[in-house]
Amino acid sequence: MTANGIIRTGIGGWTFDPWEGTFYPDKLPKKRQLEFASRELKAIEVNGTYYSSQKPATFAKWAAEVPENFVFSLKASRYCTNRKILAEAGPSIDKFLGQGIVELGSHLGPILWQFMGTKKFEPDDFEAFLALLPKDLDGLPLRHVVEPRHDSFCTPEFVSLLAKYNVAAVCADHADYPMFADVTANFVYARLQRGTDDTPTCYPNAQIDKWAKRLETYAKGDVPADLPLNAPDHNPTQTPRDVFAFFISGGKVNAPNGARLLQKKVAG
Repeated sequence: MTANGIIRTGIGGWTFDPWEGTFYPDKLPKKRQLEFASRELKAIEVNGTYYSSQKPATFAKWAAEVPENFVFSLKASRYCTNRKILAEAGPSIDKFLGQGIVELGSHLGPILWQFMGTKKFEPDDFEAFLALLPKDLDGLPLRHVVEPRHDSFCTPEFVSLLAKYNVAAVCADHADYPMFADVTANFVYARLQRGTDDTPTCYPNAQIDKWAKRLETYAKGDVPADLPLNAPDHNPTQTPRDVFAFFISGGKVNAPNGARLLQKKVAG
């Protein structure tokens, strides 16, 4: 066992016009943008899978274009999570998982199940949803992370449910959405969303330093002391954990710069 888990920083997607000539070299063909981005960063969160299905050949193509230790986090289909009764999401979950994501192989990172801000915490129904999430797919291990956006989830009961199923919650650094810094799985997943386009590194350097320390703390198996917990009495097993941190939405123009700087500051 290594002393620390692997820390991977990244961005949302790889196609964004303002990155052309800034993050991407001048005149780099669009078809080579993934190849370039995957060698500058260690992970990319794919948003397109939230809106529509992909073909197995597409996932295979992505996997062929990236280096060995690079991973894709996939945002699960909105049809799985945008529903009144989550316990009835089984067919939609099966459809999402069955579209060919196994073609990513070892390049498959966590699957992100994102909920609307109006979705409230109903313990029995949410546990029924967690029970639908398989631990593997055709022998490929799966890691699941949920992103609730309603304050009703900020309870020890929610944290306990996640720990029961080894599912993580997004540690969201956001102006409006709740943050779940509690450790409930064998990995940690952060979405850093307070950046600005006026900041060359998306986040100010001082904030990137703070997040670097937090990510390293998580990777060692501890919990950062400067982040709020929803279940202070929850004591996760102290063991090295892989950590994912994505610069998303706020400050998107400079998100690649933030991800690269943060990666340089962490030991991973």
